[in-house]
Amino acid sequence: MHEQKQEPMTPPDPAIAVRCRGVTKTYGTGDARETALRGVDLDVLQGELLMLVGPSGCGKTTLVSIVTGILDRDGGSCEVLGTDMQQLPPPQRTRLRGESIGFVFQSFNLLPSLTAMENVSIPLLLNGVERREAEARADRLLDSVGLSGRARQKPPTLSGGQQQRVAIARALVHEPRLVICDEPTSSLDHQTGQDMLSLLHEHVRGPQRALLVVTHDNRIFDYADRIAHMDDGRVVEVRTQGRPT
Repeated sequence: MHEQKQEPMTPPDPAIAVRCRGVTKTYGTGDARETALRGVDLDVLQGELLMLVGPSGCGKTTLVSIVTGILDRDGGSCEVLGTDMQQLPPPQRTRLRGESIGFVFQSFNLLPSLTAMENVSIPLLLNGVERREAEARADRLLDSVGLSGRARQKPPTLSGGQQQRVAIARALVHEPRLVICDEPTSSLDHQTGQDMLSLLHEHVRGPQRALLVVTHDNRIFDYADRIAHMDDGRVVEVRTQGRPT
C-alpha cells in the first residue's frame, strides 16, 4: 500500500468544480511498479466544458477515476464540488456521486435486463424520486436524444450508438452539477455526435454545473471552452479557444 501524502487544501472556490493539485498515482510494487500520474494540476471551472485529451496510457482514465472517487490517489489533493471525496466514508462518497455527478462510460454500463427508460430512471429512483415521475422524466430525456420510439427496448436490441445515447440521457436525467464523459461520441456518427455534444454543452450552461470530457474525437473540439492536454502522467498544456494558458 502506498503512503498517502496529503497536501493542505485551500478554502473551496465556488467558481471551481474540480481542483487537482500535485495528484500522483502508482500501480503495483517492485519491478511491476508503474507510475500513472506524476503530479497533475488541473481545474475544471463552473459553467465550462473542459476536454481532456492525450495519447492512450497517458493517465486520463486514472485521473478521471480519482476525480470521481472510484480510485484513491497516492499524493496531492483533489477537491470535487468543494469536497475531498477521498476523505468521505464510502456511503457518503456513493451518495455524493449519486446526487451530484453524472457519468457517461465508454462501455455504456447499461443494465441489459432493463428497458432504456428504466435504465435512464435509475439515478432518479436512487435519489428517492417516485417511479411514475422518474419514468416521465426519463421519457423526456430519451426524446431529447432522439430515442422516443425506443424507450421500451432493452440494450441488447439497440445499436451501439443508441446505447450511447441512452447512457447520455441517464447521465443528465438527475441534473447533476458535474458530468464526466469517457469518449461520449465514440459510437456515434458525425451528426449524432454533434447533436449529443450540443445537448451536453447546453446542460453545463446552467448555474453551478460543469462538464469534463475525455476524448480522442477532434471533430468535437470546437465545443470545448478549454482543452487540457495530458502526456506521461501530467497535464502539459491547457488551451482556451486555441490559445495556450
